[in-house]
Amino acid sequence: MPTAFILIDFINEIVHESGKLATKGYSNFIKDNSIFQNLSSAIHKARENNLLIIHVKIGFSKDYAEQPKSSPLFGKAHEFQALKLSSWATEFHEQIEVKENDVILTKHRVNAFHATPLDLILKNNAIDSLLIAGVATDLAVSSTVRDAHDRDYHITILADCCAAANKEDHETALLSLKKIATVKSSKEVF
Repeated sequence: MPTAFILIDFINEIVHESGKLATKGYSNFIKDNSIFQNLSSAIHKARENNLLIIHVKIGFSKDYAEQPKSSPLFGKAHEFQALKLSSWATEFHEQIEVKENDVILTKHRVNAFHATPLDLILKNNAIDSLLIAGVATDLAVSSTVRDAHDRDYHITILADCCAAANKEDHETALLSLKKIATVKSSKEVF
């Protein structure tokens, strides 16, 4: 099956220890669970297998015009100048290899499909199977997987390439997502 590897929100603001969201626990989870090492290996294997690699990031323009001010998750981003596009905050973490021919998408909500050309890109490339990695497992990964399921994609979540604020959030999300997607380690897939 033609497959794409989608990596969601591995941006400095969320996953770097100096990011404004570092206190939420994502950076520690990534370190404690060797997420970057797992991702590096998975990206390398995906490239060897000629998979379409898509990096998706959350971000808002400097005037925060796209920011959902009523959102409990993003409502105060403008006050803290968080998740600002065209800044260090929304660059992909240095541990994530991004190449020139990779697809890069920006989203303004949790779900990677919402108001982005993701579905169009997948369909134009005859993709029907997705490998998904991202942060947070219980937010962006979960939301994207649920949407992908309803669009009839075959989905495999690379559990050892996903991160959450804590182990409980991560495991609870994966348990729920097993009802609509396959959950495997990157070593099982590659």
